[in-house]
Amino acid sequence: MNSDNRIKIVRIASLTALIGNIIICTAKLIVGIYADSLSVIGDGIDSATDVAISVMTLAVSFIISRPSDKEHPWGHQRAETMASLILAFIIMTAGFQLFLTAGGKLINVYRGTAAIPMPHILALIVTLSSIAIKLLLALNQHILGKKAGSMMIQANAKNMTNDVILSGSVLTGLAISHFFKAPFFDAITALLVSLWIMKSGIELFMELNVELMDGNTNDILYKQLFEAVNSVEGAHNPHRARIRRMANLLDIDLDIEVDAGISICEGHSIAEKVTSAIKEKIENVYDVMVHIEPYGIHNCEEEGFGLSEKDINN
Repeated sequence: MNSDNRIKIVRIASLTALIGNIIICTAKLIVGIYADSLSVIGDGIDSATDVAISVMTLAVSFIISRPSDKEHPWGHQRAETMASLILAFIIMTAGFQLFLTAGGKLINVYRGTAAIPMPHILALIVTLSSIAIKLLLALNQHILGKKAGSMMIQANAKNMTNDVILSGSVLTGLAISHFFKAPFFDAITALLVSLWIMKSGIELFMELNVELMDGNTNDILYKQLFEAVNSVEGAHNPHRARIRRMANLLDIDLDIEVDAGISICEGHSIAEKVTSAIKEKIENVYDVMVHIEPYGIHNCEEEGFGLSEKDINN
């Protein structure tokens, strides 16, 4: 997929999420205030953060479309990674806030200093409707995020899945509170869900941290890289290979050895063939930097970084 099509998909996903979240947020806040339901109001506030996230992802889609420049010679793809990182913190913060709110309710009920009001039937209806809409939105974001290879959109899909579970806990609590006259159950369910939401945010942060540290845990990419190099006649001993991710793109550096007796022009031609072979073997390659060394002349100094075939095969 070329860059223009990818950016177009990211913008469509962002606009869809923005419109859907505005509708859900408005409905929850209006009904929550009218029905005097604290849990629905809280769920509406959580949806308001989703509106902010959708605005952020839409803004990022315009940033990543900008070409590389003097200050950003590798382009602006990392803006998407930074936005995903912010999203991870929003997910963790939302989960922590829900944990504090639910815990505070339970403590106050236990102390007898406060009572949780019985919910209105409208609160049940709007929560159930929001779950149905959010499920469709989450599915939409997941499909478009996969298609565009966008970690940011996939992270938004994960956040929407969390929202479905959050709204599901609210719905469960509201239903039990309404039909079994046990309003405290809403807070217990929300407390458990908050832990799950925080876990999702931490997992997303750890995944993004690998990219921001220029790491790569996918050994399959390195195997494909070495297979591509070995398919080129005259290219030997690929080593000091490094693959880093920039959003959906890959930046690759490696050393190869060529016959010491050939000309610089011939060595350059082999390096160009290696670059072409890598781009044919691996998708979404942004750039390949190939360093040429004389075949059979080993550097006595420990290179200290990059991988060779033996590192992957061990």
